[in-house]
Amino acid sequence: MSSACADGQLPDDELPGFDDADAFCDALVVERGASEHTVRNYRADLLDYLRWAHRQGFDPLAITHKQLRFYLGELDQARYARSTVNRRLSALRSFFRWLNVTGRIESDPASVLQGPKAAKTLPKVIRAADMARLLSIHGPRELDGTPRDQTPEDMRDLAVLELLYACGARVSEASGLKTADVDLERRQVKVLGKGSKERIIPIHELAVQAMADYASIARPKLLGAKASDRFFVSSRGNPYSTDAIRKMFKRALREAGLDEGLSPHAMRHTFATDMLSGGADLRSVQEMLGHASLSTTQIYTHISAERLRAVHAQAHPRA
Repeated sequence: MSSACADGQLPDDELPGFDDADAFCDALVVERGASEHTVRNYRADLLDYLRWAHRQGFDPLAITHKQLRFYLGELDQARYARSTVNRRLSALRSFFRWLNVTGRIESDPASVLQGPKAAKTLPKVIRAADMARLLSIHGPRELDGTPRDQTPEDMRDLAVLELLYACGARVSEASGLKTADVDLERRQVKVLGKGSKERIIPIHELAVQAMADYASIARPKLLGAKASDRFFVSSRGNPYSTDAIRKMFKRALREAGLDEGLSPHAMRHTFATDMLSGGADLRSVQEMLGHASLSTTQIYTHISAERLRAVHAQAHPRA
């Protein structure tokens, strides 16, 4: 990962501590099953820290908790968002914990640090009418019912979007989905989640139909002479990457005239919110989302309450 820096600074791969950060990122994949997106973010955050330590003349692995506080303070003074500062701190905590566990350092200076309290924000969800517009972009019919010819890419992208909304799968789980783990007869998929934990999630009939059409018609055309164990493949027959899915999602938002600030994770948020609003119990939604803690799932009960209040305010004659 050599990249020459301006102003006479060291290339990234010559920075003190780079080899350890690189080994940590490899461990994230091998030991924790972290996604490409997660590893890329950790790598970027750790490189920023290594560059800062080099500028300050600090040994990045022999740093003190006071010096780390100084680093976080600089981020705050530079008006970085609280969420960004907390993400950087999370990366440092994981890195130094790993350094300590693997015997590279004797004590963990990041363990005593606390980040700024982040403002509580509810996850963004997609309204039913907007979801219909979004799913129609690659569908066999326009919103008004007019038929349209679907390309193989349209059929694939519709199947991806339907899957994300049908079961709340993460983008990395959709990208990594294997053909052997798709059981359309039983209307279910088996996905590999965080920490390499597998879970089986049911999907509804509309998603089943979109995925069946893709599997029988579009996938063979996209593969050509290639073979792949991945269910979703690119136009060249390669695995459909998380980056490609995110770009597809942004294009679909733009074509649907929706907020391009939304991410594919909004499909997961909307799935969870709609399930709870429809009467699903919290434990079942937790299982389908693959949350380790029920408290993580409970945020969606607040969203449901917000939605009920909005409906009440709009519909009640004295509201």
